[in-house]
Amino acid sequence: MHLDREHCVRAVQSKDARFDGWFFTAVLTTRIYCRPSCPVVPPKPENMTFYPSAAACQQAGFRACKRCRPDTSPGSPEWNQRADLVARAMRLIADGVVDREGVPGLAARLGYSPRQVERQLLAELGAGPLAVARAQRAQTARLLIETTALPMAEIAFAAGFSSIRTFNDTVREVFALAPSELRARAPKKAASAPGALTLRLPFRAPLNPDNLFGHLAATAVPGVEEWRDGAYRRTLRLPYGHGIVGLTPKPDHIACRLVLSDLRDLPVAISRCRRMLDLDADPVAVDDQLRADPFLAPLVDKAPGRRVPRTVDEAEFAVRAVLGQQVSTAAARTHAARLVTAHGTPVDDPEGGLTHLFPTPEALAQVSPDSLAMPRTRRTTFTTLVGQLADGTLHLGVESDWAEARAKLLALPGFGPWTVDVIAMRALGDPDAFLPTDLGIRRAAQELGLPGTPAALTARAAAWRPWRAYAVQYLWATDSHPINFLPV
Repeated sequence: MHLDREHCVRAVQSKDARFDGWFFTAVLTTRIYCRPSCPVVPPKPENMTFYPSAAACQQAGFRACKRCRPDTSPGSPEWNQRADLVARAMRLIADGVVDREGVPGLAARLGYSPRQVERQLLAELGAGPLAVARAQRAQTARLLIETTALPMAEIAFAAGFSSIRTFNDTVREVFALAPSELRARAPKKAASAPGALTLRLPFRAPLNPDNLFGHLAATAVPGVEEWRDGAYRRTLRLPYGHGIVGLTPKPDHIACRLVLSDLRDLPVAISRCRRMLDLDADPVAVDDQLRADPFLAPLVDKAPGRRVPRTVDEAEFAVRAVLGQQVSTAAARTHAARLVTAHGTPVDDPEGGLTHLFPTPEALAQVSPDSLAMPRTRRTTFTTLVGQLADGTLHLGVESDWAEARAKLLALPGFGPWTVDVIAMRALGDPDAFLPTDLGIRRAAQELGLPGTPAALTARAAAWRPWRAYAVQYLWATDSHPINFLPV
């Protein structure tokens, strides 16, 4: 997108918010970079240049606009709709891997050399992994400066900076203000509970929260998740500790309330919550393509902006998918709740009813198969899955190659195409995952006049690619059946 100068200029001149996060406008005369929807008078086209990332703007010597705050734009949809090296690297950087393991650790997870990763990110983003991670640290620092009363020294290390001097220099360079000046400019907010952070998670409009929050609430595992006072709440297992998040849908943002045991986990927690709610999607691109099918068009027009409900923990979702095979949603929640009580890590939640973190694969690998109240074949499926997750034979994460992960899952006993594709859709984030054998999908297809057999429906759905996972959300919405895991 950012290479098409004519389209970029038109987007800036029309202040089109749909392109926020897709590219950034750098103004040569002021040395400021903005989001396309910046409310100030657009610069002359000859004074505009365009970059694919905030990191590239910063690396080129531009500072963030104080009006439109481009560093707070929704993330580029590119990184969640692709599975190539650059997209997987960007998802890992957002998950804090460079801050924890450095560029060698990032490269090792991707299976490439550090030089190859650096070269590909520079070619596509105009900035290497260190610069992208630095931009993320700057945004985390700004959040903490403006939303907490923490001392600057604590903020510096919580945001991932190695020294207070580096923190001060980076904030001044990126925002053209000292940390204390940023805090002084921030709007005064009501005091929150000690340790709680209140944030706004932006998204591209439109967003229909019904399927997102409805599905998460309907499948919530007691002790790990709950719906309370209009918010979806859950526990989070994070690199440095744990957290509890409450997410409330608002007309123009998602209100996010975080309580963390270690503030260094803030950027990771935000990234995982955004990913769970699919907030970096481009709903206009998705809906335009699906609306081209006359059978889907009424569904899209009725409730545009549906997202794919995802997860904060890929391994957890895979385990829950197996627990829910061939049983109702209520039974799946009961199975999961028993495992959580017996093998999860206890946490305190003074504000609600959350009690545990979901058990790790290592803890579940120690579970006796005889203690599982499920058929023998499903016990084998469960123990094989958690065993391979625990010993590293199978890894499901933001960096997973979707095709490779699918092949490994299909090789496991008890894993059919439905289970593999629901994991690809909800855990791995593949926007083109499709469930033609799902009972709800087949019923919805028949009601709409679409082909009812899996083979014929798959052939028809080729026109919906690469957004078939979103088509699934629209089709599910037409059916009143309870949410069941019914793998074939």
